[in-house]
Amino acid sequence: MELTGAQAIVKALEMENVKVIFGYPGAAICPFYDALMDSNIKHVLTRHEQGAVHAANGYARVTGTTGVCVATSGPGATNTITGIATAYMDSIPVVVITGQVSTEQIGKDVFQEADITGATAPFCKHNYLVKQAEELPRIVREAFHIASTGRPGPVLIDVPIDVQTRKIKFNYPDTVDIQGYKPNYKGHPIQIRKIAEALRKAKAPVICAGGGIINANASEDLVMLAEKCSIPVTTTLMGIGCIPSSHPLNLGMLGSHGVFAANYAIHHADLVVIMGARVGDRAMGTASKIAEKADIIHIDIDPAEIGKNVEVSIPVVGDVGLILRELLDLVTRGDVDRWIETLERVKREHPLKHADYTDSETVKPQYLISTLSEMAGDDAIVTTEVGQNQIWAANYYKVKHPRKFFTSGGMGTMGYGLPAAVGAKIASPHSTVITISGDGSFQMSMQELGTMRQNNLGIKIVILNNSGLGMVRELQKNKYRRRYYQVSMENNPDFVRLAEAYGFRGERITCNSEVREALERMLADDSPYILECIVDPEEPTL
Repeated sequence: MELTGAQAIVKALEMENVKVIFGYPGAAICPFYDALMDSNIKHVLTRHEQGAVHAANGYARVTGTTGVCVATSGPGATNTITGIATAYMDSIPVVVITGQVSTEQIGKDVFQEADITGATAPFCKHNYLVKQAEELPRIVREAFHIASTGRPGPVLIDVPIDVQTRKIKFNYPDTVDIQGYKPNYKGHPIQIRKIAEALRKAKAPVICAGGGIINANASEDLVMLAEKCSIPVTTTLMGIGCIPSSHPLNLGMLGSHGVFAANYAIHHADLVVIMGARVGDRAMGTASKIAEKADIIHIDIDPAEIGKNVEVSIPVVGDVGLILRELLDLVTRGDVDRWIETLERVKREHPLKHADYTDSETVKPQYLISTLSEMAGDDAIVTTEVGQNQIWAANYYKVKHPRKFFTSGGMGTMGYGLPAAVGAKIASPHSTVITISGDGSFQMSMQELGTMRQNNLGIKIVILNNSGLGMVRELQKNKYRRRYYQVSMENNPDFVRLAEAYGFRGERITCNSEVREALERMLADDSPYILECIVDPEEPTL
């Protein structure tokens, strides 16, 4: 079969069972778009290339498959960089296809040329600059394999325009064999037996569960292990949803903005079992101090993460789901009754603050989000922006199932939530999809309201409006003696009228007594909705 390079890419995407791609066209990627017209693959036109990557990210997280996005050369390609870094830090499988100037013009600083493979190399699993059109089928096959296997992550394919127009004989490889890339899935049996023995002996064990549990579809196995051995579980920000929020063994999110009981458990345990988490500084703080008090078990599919930030007693490289299933056959419950009683007491003495009063002059985020999680239902999908809104959502929104709560963890990318919600809604059109935003981060990507309008996406947008950059303001308050500088956004647009400009419904509420009825109106049907909630700028997350 003879095809152009552009047609070969489209054919390869079809062979990879791609249903949806997100993108923004330009001259250097036009041959691909011309070929795409003849395909059944759905294309979603975002309003910014960064939004296309975040939307592919949200789509991947809902479906458990690899998200795909497309951009042109130069500024189109460089606009994807933040989205690529976001996917890389959070281990989300995304394939990014970019156009490039003709091969004979590369390196000559011609119009809309940028070295995107060089720019993204530090935060891609791998990237390709395609010089020979004949290599396209193999490269696309490899890209999807690399993105979705081992520790998932983004892969970029940069395709010069002349490579897209050149004719080739299309032959799609059945298998992939990449020298030096052989992810290890099966954990070492001796190490797994050591874990079982350590759990049997431990008096105060705790599990730290990260996003790797969700990536490995291992949530049920985690809960079975926790219940069989009565081991309390803390989650990282990316691990939210791997165990139901209401489960009695779930202590909540740990870290600098986490729950007291979760942090207490980590710092007073004699055995910490880290599963599918990278021991980030926001989660574990000074991890070396934890290691001084407790033995550390670290299970991760990426060997580079084990021992990187904390000294580990029992390292196990492999797929956490496979390892958990082996472990379940070996473990027995240890003597943990006193430990469980201690943590129950700590939870009672240090509960999360619940602002459940109706006479407040502003909307209390804790009350709003708790009420939203109660009303939205267990199957709603929630995305968040980054900032105070993210922390309130992480601590107060009750998540029952995995792949229902999405946020930017490692990179902390403002502007992630709305385009990620676009991808989530495209992936699961019958689900209620809600994005929780701050007024600052919402304005980083509010152009994607156009994508919502064009695709009739009934996303619910909750804006916690404190007229400023709340998280930075809180930092300046606590660490810089209230020397507030460049954190005020007192001249925000009228978000309700903005909703009207796009043909959406919207309303503004100013106190807790208005919350429940406003949420009822927002959730009544599958129409787009913007709910602006006026929040006190002094309301803290800590």
